[in-house]
Amino acid sequence: MRIMNSKNIFIIHSEAKRNEESNLKKIDFSFRRKDRTLILIFLSLNLCLILTSCGIRKSIEHLPDVQQYSLEIPKVEKVNDSTFSFNQNYLTKNKQQLWELYIKGNPLQLGYNNGALTQNLMQKQEEIFFSKVEGFVPSKFKQNLLRGFLKWYNRKMYLNVRNDFQAELYGLSHYSSEKYNFIAPKFQRSMYLHGAHDIGHAMQDLMMVGCTSLAVWNENTEDGDLLIGRNFDFYVGDDFAKNKLIELVEPENGIPYLSVSWPGMIGVVSGMNKEGITVTINAGKSKIPLTAKTPISLVTREILQYAKNIDEAIEIAKKRKVFVSESILVGSANDKKAVIIEVSPKNFGVYDVANSSKVFCTNHFQSDAYKNDKRNQKHIVESHSEYRYEKLQELLQEDKKLNPEKMAAILRDQSGLKGEKIGYGNEKAINQLLAHHAVIFSPEKKLVWVSSNPYQLGEFVCYDLNEIFSDKRLKSGEFAKSNMNIAKDPFVDSQEFENYEMYKLMQSEITDAIDKDNIVLSEDFTLEYQSLNPDYWLGYYLAGKYYYKLHDYQRAKTEFERALTKEITTIPDKENVGKYLKKTLKKLR
Repeated sequence: MRIMNSKNIFIIHSEAKRNEESNLKKIDFSFRRKDRTLILIFLSLNLCLILTSCGIRKSIEHLPDVQQYSLEIPKVEKVNDSTFSFNQNYLTKNKQQLWELYIKGNPLQLGYNNGALTQNLMQKQEEIFFSKVEGFVPSKFKQNLLRGFLKWYNRKMYLNVRNDFQAELYGLSHYSSEKYNFIAPKFQRSMYLHGAHDIGHAMQDLMMVGCTSLAVWNENTEDGDLLIGRNFDFYVGDDFAKNKLIELVEPENGIPYLSVSWPGMIGVVSGMNKEGITVTINAGKSKIPLTAKTPISLVTREILQYAKNIDEAIEIAKKRKVFVSESILVGSANDKKAVIIEVSPKNFGVYDVANSSKVFCTNHFQSDAYKNDKRNQKHIVESHSEYRYEKLQELLQEDKKLNPEKMAAILRDQSGLKGEKIGYGNEKAINQLLAHHAVIFSPEKKLVWVSSNPYQLGEFVCYDLNEIFSDKRLKSGEFAKSNMNIAKDPFVDSQEFENYEMYKLMQSEITDAIDKDNIVLSEDFTLEYQSLNPDYWLGYYLAGKYYYKLHDYQRAKTEFERALTKEITTIPDKENVGKYLKKTLKKLR
């Protein structure tokens, strides 16, 4: 497994994502403005806190009622450096470096078992996340503002989370770090983290989760069975993605399920239950909500644990109040098809392809309920969502009958439309080289394939839910069905991949040079940087910004013009390049 330099753990891949300082202006109340703006914000926030202090106090002091649940405090046995157990609960790391967690019990016991087994991993994950926030907001004064805002913003979350999930989070939170109690008490912090995906996507409006998923069945698969693939393109740095966790959960009530995420997470971003219901989430375009409600990952967790078919999944999604816009692709072995449930704070729709045997999901809505939604229409025009959708259509035309191996090839595809080279890491590609994980589901066979590092390029490990949730697993002692694994992508051993990894490191250097006054790059830096990923527009745009900062307007002009000859990710990105070129031309007059 490759280890990345710590300064490179948050490489950003669009104008909005790539410039960390620019991002902070959105997420951090424009803290780089004049002090008087900060004072106004501080006064406004304190007014909000005074007006809602009762609600905030109740939220911070709230603990779920867990008296109804029996509990045995876990005494974890260390089998070896990568295997731990308690009764029939296990945590182990497989040879592909994926952690596998098997837990069972009532909600409170599930939380305790999860926390006790994953404590070191969970605390490390928490440290990675909060150190990232501290890096974004180094000022103690600003951190206090942010903490106050989070308490106010999340004051109603506990009212919108099921009691059994709260009990599980309560058990899990006992194993959280004491280090971050200054942010919020452990239980509240655990809930906040489950809303981080929603909050980040809503507050920044950056589409940090620009995922791609698809489902095919009948004439579109080799055996006619339903087959689903998804890329979860959520990137918070290589360190965050290092400890991927396969959760195999056997709850006291409901349906056993598999979920792919990270330590400390009981919500579901990608998963399948023993009935063959699958869920994957794709972020949509959202307004900034006024208060947090039900995190989307807990809506999908509820679907996995309690739904046996599409109708039951729809009913669960319909009754939950969410605070961001999201597409939930739901596959069903019992229905032998897939649909997309589209949720937002004020609307709800279901996209059901009645006359087709395939459905594609990127980051825009497709149901009739959103047909006249102006925000969604604008997003289709301006973002890379429609481009990836068209790329899926193109790939399905090339190979009309898929199997798991062919599905993996689609999820790993890095080309643009008509095979065009658009640069490694371009968000217009299906494979943007930033996925936290990729998953392939075969619901009727109850099989799941999960990618290993790096991104979705490593070996896909196969899991058979019929065996895992039966006595066969206890006899074999293994979770994975290794003889059915899908081989790693040859690209991972190529010179091009090595170049891309070096390109990412150099990208952090040039963004630092743009943002900071005391950094000057060597004369040949930009040429070497661009040569590592020559088809990607961003390398030329960043070089142009660097030369613009140095007042070398002739070289800046050349770089901006070169950027405009490439496949630029979004309309706003292209407009930004054009604006810089226009400013440069004025300087040259």
